[in-house]
Parts: sequence; C-alpha cells; structure tokens
Amino acid sequence: MRIAMIGPFGLRPKGTMSVRALPMARALVKRGHAVKIVLPPWDYPDDSGHSFEDHGVQIENISLPRIIAPLFHFVVMLRLIKHALDFKPEVIHCFKPKAYAGLAAWWLWQLKRLHLSKVRLIVDSDDWEGAGGWNDRGQYSWLQKKFFARQERWGLHHNDGLTLSSRALQTIAWSIGVKTDKVLYIPNGVQNTEVRSQSAETAARSSVFYILLYTRFFEFTVDRVLEVFRRVVDKVPQAHLLVVGKGFHAEEHQLIEQGRLIGLHNQIDYMGWVDPDALPGFFAQSRVAIYPFDDTLINRTKCAVKLIDLLAAGVPVVADAVGQNMEYIRHTETGWLVASGNVEAMANAVVSVINNPDRTKSAGAAAM
Repeated sequence: MRIAMIGPFGLRPKGTMSVRALPMARALVKRGHAVKIVLPPWDYPDDSGHSFEDHGVQIENISLPRIIAPLFHFVVMLRLIKHALDFKPEVIHCFKPKAYAGLAAWWLWQLKRLHLSKVRLIVDSDDWEGAGGWNDRGQYSWLQKKFFARQERWGLHHNDGLTLSSRALQTIAWSIGVKTDKVLYIPNGVQNTEVRSQSAETAARSSVFYILLYTRFFEFTVDRVLEVFRRVVDKVPQAHLLVVGKGFHAEEHQLIEQGRLIGLHNQIDYMGWVDPDALPGFFAQSRVAIYPFDDTLINRTKCAVKLIDLLAAGVPVVADAVGQNMEYIRHTETGWLVASGNVEAMANAVVSVINNPDRTKSAGAAAM
C-alpha cells in the first residue's frame, strides 16, 4: 500500500510529526508499505525544499512561497495536497484536524465527495485543540481560535478513519457522534529504543539526590512543583531539583525566581533545553522523576512522550493520576501515581522512592 502523510508543520521544533507520525511511518515501512511524509516547515524555514529518507520513509519539506498571507496559506495548502497526490497514494493520513493539515483534509474530502478522488482519508489527533485545549494555551487571536475549533470538529467527523492518541480523545470522538468502528486508539510509543539509562546504579552512587523535572511547563503550576520540592527537602536536605526543558512562555524564569524567594535556588539545577542525544546522561543522574499533571482537559487528552521516555529509560517516576499517565504506569509496579494536585502525596512518594533504592530499581526495570 502507498501511504502519504500530511503534517501541520515540520519535524522540528514541534513534536507531533517527529514523535508520532514518523514512528508510525517507520513501522508501516517495516511491514512492506511505501510511505511519504509531506511537511510545511513554516516553523523552521531552513528546511524549506529539503527532502530526504529516514528508515525507508520519504520525507519532503515543501518549498515555502515568498508571498504574503492569506495567499501564503493557500499556496502552502495546495502544495501539500499536490505533493501528497503526486505520490499516488491509496491512503492519505492528515496529522491534526487543524491548520494546514486540516485545510488539506477539507479539500481532499471535497474531492472525494465530488468523485474526483478515491484516496481514503485518515485524520489523526493527538491533542484537544478547541476550548479547554490548545486554544486556551496558544497565543492565538479570537478569529484563529474560532477557526481551529471549527476545523477540529469538522475533521473528526469527515474522514474514512480516525486515529487518536488517548482514551480521552477516543471518548470525545464517540460523544460527538463519530462511529465507533471509525476510531482507532493508537497511543504514542518509545521513540528511541537506544535510550536506556543506568539511572538506579549511577544515582545511587551520588551524594546528591537528584529529582528530575523533564518538562515544557504547561502541564502544571510552578507553585505546586516548588511546594512539592520544599516538602521533600524538609525530609531529604541533600535533594536537588534537576530541571530539563524550556517553557512555552519562559516559565523556567518563574521557577528560578520563586525558588530564590523561598531559599531553594541553590538546590535547583536548571539545564534548559537539552539535545535528545544528551538525555540519557541526565536520566542516569536522577534518583526519581516527577511528572506533575493538573487535571485539565488538555492534559487528559494528551499522550505525554516525555513520560514514555522516562519510563523507557528506567527512571522511577512519580506522576499525577491523570489521563494517559494511568495507561502507562501500574501503580507501585512500574511507577507511582498520586491524586492530581495532592502536594503532600507527591512529596511523600518522592521521599519514599529516594529512601528505598531497591524498590526503586525494581520499578524502574519493570517500566522499561
């Protein structure tokens, strides 16, 4: 089978196409299918016009037009459709019912409706985009929010099949009338099987107990994380918070400043954004990782790749029991789950993990 995938943006810096679409494409190629990914790299213009192959997957970044909006958006959409159809696919898989991929899906569906195309259209969603989702988080105009919300609802209904990354998205699709036999639950998986750490052994030899926060910051409030850490330090004075990641809105500065105000700044080690190849080193230093998740719609519907990376690397994780976190962690067997927002429970769980290295090692190994 020949399959074309269309993305809403490039492989970088955002993650959907690199951590969701590309692994799917590689798996399909291993099964004997021909797969091409067509991307509009508006968020990384240096990739414009660049094509290459990855594990048998053809990846094509369309050339970005040098014209002003709204013509820019229209031409980008047309180029995505053209390059996808030039592959002569039997299936086109549009990732996110939003923005350029959503526009391409709309036009492809009209071609089917007019009997001008027989290509089967599959739509993928890995986040909730509308109210309560990224519309509330992204810096969008009122008009963009209305448009994206309408695109999302339309895209979930108009397709030959729907792939979804979380149980919550699956439930939402069913609740708005999408037929159950059109919906396929496909959670995210391990992206790099080479990423394994010796965290239990390495961390156990350190005199500093590193608590890893591997994050983009939007899933929780900074105040809550600092309160968890403060309570841990009260019982384990040698604990340090190792922060890997960068916030969407510079939340890391808030963390550092508030940490200074409560006297914990010397025990917060902020690493910023880290190249994926360097992650195993930070994982190996960590006695435990925390994965705070406020109980919100955006968190319930997402399938956190960072959590999967931590578990796959054997890092013991204490996470809030929200959404997909409960699909990936078996409490006390492969990690620890606490009620979302319960600061005391998370702090106590972290202290327990630090003080029980043998149990920690066992859980980390079971999660891998």
